[in-house]
Amino acid sequence: MNIIKQTWWKEAVVYQVYWRSFYDTNGDGYGDLEGVIQKLDYISELGADVIWLNPCYGSPDVDNGYDISDYRSVMTKAGTLETFERLLHEVHSRGMKLIMDLVVNHTSDQHPWFIESGSSKDHPKRDYYIWRKEPNNWRSYFTPSTWEYDERTGEYYFHSFATEQPDLNWENPKVREEIYDMMRYWLDKSIDGFRMDVINLLAKQEGFPDAAHPENINYLGNNPGIHEYLQEMHEKVLKHYDVFTVGEIPFVTPEDGLLYVGEDRNELHTLFHFEVCDYMAHWDMQMFKDIQKRWYKGMWGKGWNSQFLNNHDHTRLVTRFGNDTKYRVESAKCFATLLHTLPGMPYIFQGEEIGMTGVRFDSIDDYNDIAMKNKYKEEVAKGRDPREVFESLLHLARDNSRTPMQWDDSAYAGFSTGEPWLKVNPNYQDINVQEALADRNSVFYYYQELIRLRKENKVMVYGSYEPIMENDAHVYAYYRKFESQNWLILLNISEQDTPCVLPEETSSQVLELVIGNYSEPARGMDEFLLKPYEARIYRIG
Repeated sequence: MNIIKQTWWKEAVVYQVYWRSFYDTNGDGYGDLEGVIQKLDYISELGADVIWLNPCYGSPDVDNGYDISDYRSVMTKAGTLETFERLLHEVHSRGMKLIMDLVVNHTSDQHPWFIESGSSKDHPKRDYYIWRKEPNNWRSYFTPSTWEYDERTGEYYFHSFATEQPDLNWENPKVREEIYDMMRYWLDKSIDGFRMDVINLLAKQEGFPDAAHPENINYLGNNPGIHEYLQEMHEKVLKHYDVFTVGEIPFVTPEDGLLYVGEDRNELHTLFHFEVCDYMAHWDMQMFKDIQKRWYKGMWGKGWNSQFLNNHDHTRLVTRFGNDTKYRVESAKCFATLLHTLPGMPYIFQGEEIGMTGVRFDSIDDYNDIAMKNKYKEEVAKGRDPREVFESLLHLARDNSRTPMQWDDSAYAGFSTGEPWLKVNPNYQDINVQEALADRNSVFYYYQELIRLRKENKVMVYGSYEPIMENDAHVYAYYRKFESQNWLILLNISEQDTPCVLPEETSSQVLELVIGNYSEPARGMDEFLLKPYEARIYRIG
């Protein structure tokens, strides 16, 4: 049996702050770092330990801060470096930690490095980026090609995302040293780590051969050299600080994932994989169970996983996987129970803790997401009906999760005194923080209680995971066991009353209810009748 090494970060709950949609203090329609400071007590009251702050560096803001033009400054929309330092101090004074978004696969095309790189073929910074005379057939995340022609030197540069986001050339040791020096700059300010954006895309396939199936873009990631880069990053930077790292790592299996986060590897602490959020458009119970089982078997005792069902790139979970109307509160609490009891670190995306829903605007013009807008333009150019294209993109549009935080029922949901950069979800008068804090049965207080339980019961962190009733189409049930603690989790992830017959060895035991999202149900000798989206945690014996 693997002995699990205990660390502070494995026990943490992370709260993601998408600052531009969090709280606006100056009325310009954009959330700002001052707004984060003013709402820290709210995050602290929830019980989160770590705040993950989306990019606030200097940027033209083509892709909401993921196009960086100055790694050592703060974007004007967000505030100033002094505001950031005050934010960090205020986070630490409340006993919380703050991790920053590290975006080092690419920069903005307005970054001085790229401007110099593109100025001539013999410039010393030419090979800070990737240039070729002829493109290959790869497509990028946001555009039909990874290559963009630059008239200044008559060559193409490589970009995994938007044309305004050229990829850095990690083969160049000077580039790597520039990045490591920048990381030290922030770590020396006492930040507590990094969420690393698409970190497995740094290494490229040698020679850039054409792809047999260019629409399947997994050739962008996990290429030879990536582990050498991350081990070098650990050796030169990360090992010298007591910090936490989580890598955004698409296109990985558990076997691949362990290469990034294995505790004997000296690379990263934990990762986000995307087998759920990228490949499960709607809830699929059997697929989800299979994913959890494979990742547990592949990682447990050797590396650490993360649990999330939404973030700034993925539709809000009650809309995508639950029921955002009749059973909004019940399904929000049910999925919260799931996230906080599965093995790995739970991540909460701002607004998730009050059951915020995805949005459905009327027109493509109401959306800001560059990925959605580019895809719409590309498909309409092929002759497809614009309305049909628009409808096909709605469910997974990234702006579903990016609408402003709903603080109260006043104008603009109390997010701003000015018109927000993105429209507020029209349901803000019914779903908001003020309403949640006034109702002891709200989603907020349920999240708060789950976090408290996790802090007080190590079984929720370090307990083994044993699924039962594995073929049940509606009920997700499993044990978590640690030392003398044995917990049973029961989840009815469906919209119908569902009988739940427990294994005999469990049904004959004394079951003590720890938490549930309904009042105590009637129970026969060996059967529960679980209501729609009912969640129960029991202590066995």
